[in-house]
Amino acid sequence: MTSAPAGGPIAIVADTEPRFAAAVRSAGGEVAPVSEATRGLVWTHPAGEAELEQLLQRHPAISWVQLPWAGVDAFAGLLRRHSGDGRTWTSAKGSYAQPVAEHALMLALAVLRELPRRIRAGEWAHDELGRTLHGARVVMVGGGGITAELLRLLEPFGVHATVVRRTDAAVPGAARTVTTARLLDVLAEADVVVVTAALTEETRGLFGREAFAAMPRGAVLVNVARGAIVDTGELVAALGSGRLGGAGLDVTDPEPLPAGHALWTAPNCIVTPHVADTDDMTVPLFAERIAANTRAFLGDGAFVGVVDLEAGY
Repeated sequence: MTSAPAGGPIAIVADTEPRFAAAVRSAGGEVAPVSEATRGLVWTHPAGEAELEQLLQRHPAISWVQLPWAGVDAFAGLLRRHSGDGRTWTSAKGSYAQPVAEHALMLALAVLRELPRRIRAGEWAHDELGRTLHGARVVMVGGGGITAELLRLLEPFGVHATVVRRTDAAVPGAARTVTTARLLDVLAEADVVVVTAALTEETRGLFGREAFAAMPRGAVLVNVARGAIVDTGELVAALGSGRLGGAGLDVTDPEPLPAGHALWTAPNCIVTPHVADTDDMTVPLFAERIAANTRAFLGDGAFVGVVDLEAGY
């Protein structure tokens, strides 16, 4: 349990987007370069944890750190090392739920309708392949903001949705919620599986040979979370054998996916280059998160997107 951070000047590193500074000021905060007086830090630097850790070591009085992404796996080591230092850490989790959920829906529809193969076709080849999302059994692995938004988008399709998460607390819009211990059970009933979970030691490689074997033949996979949650070799094998009916991937392992990789030409597979939420979409959303957490930093309300240092997200 962290104590409430002490208010003071907020630094933005690296400050290349004026809307972020404007968000701090709109919430009553003071934006200033990093100094001994700095108490809040909005980290927007493209570099990872090493550079951030060096800055925090030089300025130990910083009591609140806002991270730029919904997932914090790039900072996992730093967060473990600083778990007892009393800082408040917030991420962008939940901020980008709308565009990512929209992208997940697009991928699911495209794969179900055999779009990857049809786009590549060079001649008219009529067949009766293609399935509807209406009434489908959808399993969502992860119970955060993306899942909540995707459940809302799926309402008109009348799907039967199951959410798999750490606890079995009910999720609005889902027919049922189960814990990860029951993953294989619910995969056996899935038409569509959507991965939205955070990457942690528990979820790394969660979708491997056993998970794909549990899914009904022809089921499809959509991953808009992190590539390392899925074993790429097993995914390629499942697509090639026909066990998996298709895949829509905005994230891969490795990433970026090398030219010539088997996933580029795998049957009924779409790969988009981690663009479910582009800068045009995320900058105003992240600015809203910065403003909300600046207000909390100054004592007006609660922080949003607080990182659970024990869970790792």
